[in-house]
Amino acid sequence: MQPDKLVMMVNQIATYFTTQPGTDQAECVAAHINDFWEPRMRTTLSKYYADGGTGLSDLAKEAIAFLRVPAD
Repeated sequence: MQPDKLVMMVNQIATYFTTQPGTDQAECVAAHINDFWEPRMRTTLSKYYADGGTGLSDLAKEAIAFLRVPAD
């Protein structure tokens, strides 16, 4: 999947979780992605972030730290 589509999707997920109470929104975004995205999508997103992550919301960037990304 193209990174721009992943960016759009993760930003939509992050936008939803900003409306939820609590201080663990980044963990919730990551949990959703870990549960519903296939490993190569998570890997692509993680690499995109490592390359600068243009277009990712602040919350989406925070969530990257909590992703389960398969080892190479």
